[in-house]
Amino acid sequence: MSQSGSAPRRRLGWRERWLAFRNGTVANPAFQRWAAGFPFTRRIARRNTRALFDLCAGFVYAQVLFACVRLDLFGLLRSGPLPPDAIARRLDLPPGRTLTLLKAAASLDLIARLPDGRFALADLGAALVGNPSIAAMVEHHAMLYADLADPVALLRAPAGATRLARYWPYAATDGAEQVSPDSVSAYSGLMATSQALIAGDVLDALPLADRTCLMDIGGGEGVFLAQAGRRHPALTLRLLDLPPVAERAETRLAAEGLGARATCFGRSFADTPWPHGADAITLVRVVHDHDDAVALMLLRAAHEALPPGGLVAIAEPFAGTPGAEPVGDAYFGFYLLAMGSGRPRTASELSAMLEAAGFVEIRERRTRRPLLARLLTAKRAI
Repeated sequence: MSQSGSAPRRRLGWRERWLAFRNGTVANPAFQRWAAGFPFTRRIARRNTRALFDLCAGFVYAQVLFACVRLDLFGLLRSGPLPPDAIARRLDLPPGRTLTLLKAAASLDLIARLPDGRFALADLGAALVGNPSIAAMVEHHAMLYADLADPVALLRAPAGATRLARYWPYAATDGAEQVSPDSVSAYSGLMATSQALIAGDVLDALPLADRTCLMDIGGGEGVFLAQAGRRHPALTLRLLDLPPVAERAETRLAAEGLGARATCFGRSFADTPWPHGADAITLVRVVHDHDDAVALMLLRAAHEALPPGGLVAIAEPFAGTPGAEPVGDAYFGFYLLAMGSGRPRTASELSAMLEAAGFVEIRERRTRRPLLARLLTAKRAI
């Protein structure tokens, strides 16, 4: 102990000393100016400058996209290029402000400016036209942006004191009886639209050919279950979700000609035990919506409901996905924080939870777009 009574300072390792030196050097304005002009560091310096500026301006980029979606600019250009004055008339905007929007959208590669001055869809804009679920999420983000207006306040606020928490009522309630049909209608359509974006990817990787009955937990309006049923005509279908949601799912599945094969259970999945009889259970974008204790309860309930050899599948964006770390850790981390429940988890964390719930043969199965959804499967021991 030193004379002041404080603990002796720990000796820094070489990695820490190097990191301290490197950070001090990079933070020096004189070094920054030198690096921007030196041939061997110029490209790195410029790339870092652009990355830092993009972080500062990212909200503006997102709002440009929001304006394009709200005004249906991509739908307007779907049939072919148009000159700025024609676009201004169709959007009911002043010509100068229309041009501001068009230039901004073109700079983000959403649309393209042709040599003759007309504007046309670019690849990203065309992709948005073909995926209405993305446009629905862009519109939905207005609530997330409102909750993130003061991110420090969000970090300090009690759970549930946000617009997103009110939008997703199951995140802030403990029982099915507290969720009304009116509150469900606000989010159920969004879930259905966005689930269609990933259902095909998950089903491409999910081994259901040897299964007889699939139960989808928290299955919303039944979009995923319907796609599974069409792919596997012999599969009996079950869905478990809150009563008002299960009613909507029953209507959808009947309208798609699957009513005779499907049973919808209207109850909270916190009410255990779950119905038995399914030899496959899916949790599609469900586990990350819940805190650790509830998530583990879900997996234990799945284990109890399955027969020996039964299959469980978790499909959702994972934290730490290579090449998409900001999606899992930044976007979903803060989205779920604003929602007031859950957190993104790595494949290793989810595997450990599956093992703790009693599952074996835990493995990840490759999906087409891991940024949107990765897939873990496991079995109940025989």
